[in-house]
Amino acid sequence: MGLVSFALKYPHTFYVVAALILFLGVTAVVEMPTDIFPEIDIPVVSVIWQFTGLNTTEMEQRFTTYSQYAISSNVNGIKDIEAETVDGISVQKLYFQPDVNLSLAISQVVAATNAIRSLLPTGTQPPIVVQYSASAVPVLQIALSSDNLSEAQLYDYGIYRLRQMLAPIHGVTLPTPVGGKYRQIMVDIDPVKLLSKGLTPLQVVNAVNVQNLTLPDGDEKIGKTDYTVRMNSMPPTMEALNDIPVAYQNGATVFLRDIGHVRDGNLVQQNVVRADGKRSVLLSIIKNGNASTLTVVNAVKHMLNIAREAAPPGMGIKSLFDQSVFVVSSVVAVLREGAIAAGLTALMILVFLGSWRPTVVVMISIPLAMVTSLVVLYFLGETINTMTLGGLALAVGILVDDSTVTIENTYRLLDEEKMPLPRATLHGAAEIAVPTLVSTLAISCVFTSVVFLEGPAKYLFTPLGLAVIFAMLASYGLSRTLTPITIGQMLKGQHNRAPNRPLPTPRNARPGGRPATGGGLLRSFPRVVRARLRTYAGRLCRATQDSADPAVDRSDRRRPRARSRRRDVRLCRPRFLSGDRRRDGPRTSGHPHRDDRADFPERRGQDPSGHSEKRPRSHRRQSRGACALLQLGVRRRDDDRGQ
Repeated sequence: MGLVSFALKYPHTFYVVAALILFLGVTAVVEMPTDIFPEIDIPVVSVIWQFTGLNTTEMEQRFTTYSQYAISSNVNGIKDIEAETVDGISVQKLYFQPDVNLSLAISQVVAATNAIRSLLPTGTQPPIVVQYSASAVPVLQIALSSDNLSEAQLYDYGIYRLRQMLAPIHGVTLPTPVGGKYRQIMVDIDPVKLLSKGLTPLQVVNAVNVQNLTLPDGDEKIGKTDYTVRMNSMPPTMEALNDIPVAYQNGATVFLRDIGHVRDGNLVQQNVVRADGKRSVLLSIIKNGNASTLTVVNAVKHMLNIAREAAPPGMGIKSLFDQSVFVVSSVVAVLREGAIAAGLTALMILVFLGSWRPTVVVMISIPLAMVTSLVVLYFLGETINTMTLGGLALAVGILVDDSTVTIENTYRLLDEEKMPLPRATLHGAAEIAVPTLVSTLAISCVFTSVVFLEGPAKYLFTPLGLAVIFAMLASYGLSRTLTPITIGQMLKGQHNRAPNRPLPTPRNARPGGRPATGGGLLRSFPRVVRARLRTYAGRLCRATQDSADPAVDRSDRRRPRARSRRRDVRLCRPRFLSGDRRRDGPRTSGHPHRDDRADFPERRGQDPSGHSEKRPRSHRRQSRGACALLQLGVRRRDDDRGQ
């Protein structure tokens, strides 16, 4: 009651809190990353070795075996190792325990693989260490095609121009383009000429490597001037490469042009990409795990518009795959279902409560609870995805409980207990604080169990459970603070229309001022239907009572006035157990229940001798089941006529 009374005493404080929640909610929705699924952080690292020209058996013996031995001996927290070896490539997947610090594990893997390079074949390059993430998937694919540019030119533009333009975008990872031809200076050797000179291909390779070097030269200080010496031995043009001396035989120098020629060519093509039937270059845009798909795709599309204007004539830049379309459609679908659920919930509240005022109160608390959940998820680093929004949509039907119970209890105190509105608002929210808290915690415990899952299921369903839990807790807090304040403001005009006169008793009220169950539902029907229901109910009730005992005279059809069930001090039993209050015959005093006690000195239902006594049929309670329609708020027309 302390929190409710504080809220009613200082309502403007909670108005400000509600405004703060809305502000933070809008900020969280704008800033939170948007994706289809939550970030799935699986601790997997891939180690890739490359050595061109080595067959599968040698790669397995020289690289895979040594690498696995070094990694298993020097890296902690490894759960499993998988390896796949092909010609010139060895790929190893390292699965770590869930509690491993992945950054430390990657540094240990790099140190272990570099330590064994001395045991590997000469010229082995360091391996490529890549962290695997299920969330790092291609979100956009770009195809480069042209009718007047070669595949090598397309590949060069994709890897050196377009890739550099897209690299500064936050959350983007750009792998090597697929398709096209990798530009390379090729030396074509004529076998006949090479044999006539008595040379081997290895001599040609060594001669080109020796004559094609960039060496540090230093500087030369002459007098007061310091000169930079340039002795770059790399040929500037392909024609200069043809003049490289290969050997000296019989007093003559053999040049490269004598045994072959140098051309601007490309590496042997290993893959081909076709877009609309034409050979193209495919560039994939991969999103990092903590980035927003919509943000990344929109930024890349904006940069592509600039790249199209600066592209060479005849080059086409086209998007082949766009994952943002699926993200937007999935998010919109979940939002639509959530809106339908909220609308149906509001309709049910309107029908059964029979007034638009409590419906407005409930519809204020539901969005605030959902926004509060989004704010907490934002500070926890979660994203807006189908699982998060699905949890909020699932919680819509549960969020109405706290506010609806508070409103119904307030109405009960107003109509039955005849409390003034301020007291009814205070006690209506405070009396149900503990039961609603238990109900909220029970539902929260069900969804808390998702945090004990393991593997990908943990990353998928944990945001869903957290969204429901935070929304439930926020709903309970609002039902104790903002809901009583809103009830007091909304019902002030409804219950204070005539302050100097008592409120009129509803026509469907039962004796004692207690409203009949379902009155809100009947008030939603038209007046003609309600009158017809009253007529039919009165006829049915009279016919049922007459058929129960036609010999009993019921000239006085007025219902007895309800009495409070106070305890009989002398018999230690309630009044209604002391005898039949509707006995026929004279009554000696104004308290028939006291006079009837003489006829029943023993237990109820026994005569003075102790034998069981059967009560007359007319003394039984009349037609309890036949008057069931009166419990729906229908009052007999004869009651008004008799009174």
